[in-house]
Amino acid sequence: MNLLKPKNMLFLASCLILTTQISFAQEGSLNINQDPKINKLLVVKTAMNTSETDSERYKIQVFSGNRQAEAEKAKSIVKTKMSELPVITVFETPNYKVWVGNFRSRLEADRALLKVQKEFKSAFVFKPKKEKD
Repeated sequence: MNLLKPKNMLFLASCLILTTQISFAQEGSLNINQDPKINKLLVVKTAMNTSETDSERYKIQVFSGNRQAEAEKAKSIVKTKMSELPVITVFETPNYKVWVGNFRSRLEADRALLKVQKEFKSAFVFKPKKEKD
């Protein structure tokens, strides 16, 4: 076995150390050229995604009635049992309405509706009308 002689071991070790030093000695730089309008678009998209009044979103109505106390009770039930869903109270003369969610698609809203209907049997999905300027 000539490979295990001390001379051969020393040679193999020095070759290994030398190739390791050479292989990790690489450096580089990366330059990204991006149109500044992309950042503006990202800001607009973020604002659109967080907008509560976006009429292209679906909501679930869990309560409609003329008593504010009952609307607040329904709202507190949603907040405690479905805390991950945003909930708002809207007053449209003469009724108080409690709306849940801000869903991008009908499919998302229908999935959440199944959970909401365990507490509010008469809940339904709708898309709010566009507000007139």
